[in-house]
Parts: sequence; C-alpha cells; structure tokens
Amino acid sequence: MDIKHSLWPSPFNFALLLVVWILLTNSFSVGNLLLAVVLAWFIPFLVSRIQSDTSRVKKPGKAVRYVMVLLYDIIVSNIVVARQILGSAHKLQPGFIEIPLDLREPLPITLLASTISLTPGTVSTEVSKDRQCLFVHALNVPDEAALIAQIKSRYEAPLKEIFGC
Repeated sequence: MDIKHSLWPSPFNFALLLVVWILLTNSFSVGNLLLAVVLAWFIPFLVSRIQSDTSRVKKPGKAVRYVMVLLYDIIVSNIVVARQILGSAHKLQPGFIEIPLDLREPLPITLLASTISLTPGTVSTEVSKDRQCLFVHALNVPDEAALIAQIKSRYEAPLKEIFGC
C-alpha cells in the first residue's frame, strides 16, 4: 500500500461521510466541521483494513441512477400495495418465486436481495447455498415469469454493470 492510500483509504467515502455528517447534525460550526473531518477520515481508514478487493463499484454514475430508480420504485410500490390491500383480498395471488441469479459475488447478491426487500410487496427470503437462486415472496404474482424478468432487468442487470461482474 502506498503512502497516499494509507493516509486517504477512500477519498470518495471521506467526502460522502463529511457531507452526510454535516447534513445530519445541521451544524456548520468550526468544531462540528473538525469532528466531521476526523470521522470522515477515520471511518474509511478503519474500514479499508478489513475490506476485500472483490465487489468494488466500477461505475458510480450507474450506482446513483440505480438508487434513483430504487427510490422511485419504492414510492410507486407503496401506492400499488396500498391499493391492493385496501381492495379485494381474494384478487391477490401471493407466492414464492425462484429467481435464477447471474450475480455471483456476495455484495451484489446482498444488494439485490435488499433491494427486493425494500420494495413494498416483495421480500427476499433466502439465497441458495450455491448462489444460483434467490427465493422471493411476493404479495401478488399474477405472472411469475414477468416478475422474474422485471427483477432481473430492473435490478440485477444494473448491479452487474455497477460492479462489473
């Protein structure tokens, strides 16, 4: 490890943590700014020693777009689920589906499972031991193949691009 990386283990994380700390505390005093600098340096420095080289973000721009799509989907899914719950319960077709995975690394798979669980109406239940399949419960599954295709194109494909896998 060269001297630059030992002093600044993650410049992106440093800047992100600095801004987040200032926004969370809602204080731009000298003392708070100094504390933000110390925390924003120390946390990535501490974490860099335990991080592996696998699953690094290769395309941060795509990651930002992914988060925006996810936020949009969470809002839309809340509305859809509210309508489904307030409507006729016997119109719902809940079910478990098995999604074959193209992802193999633990972090992208975890992010996919978390994305599915964050989106109302679906929850990830398990990843197969061989990381070949993700099992998901959905509140309404009128077309299993369409739901699998939607999850793979809307979430898994972008994660593959983001992490270059």
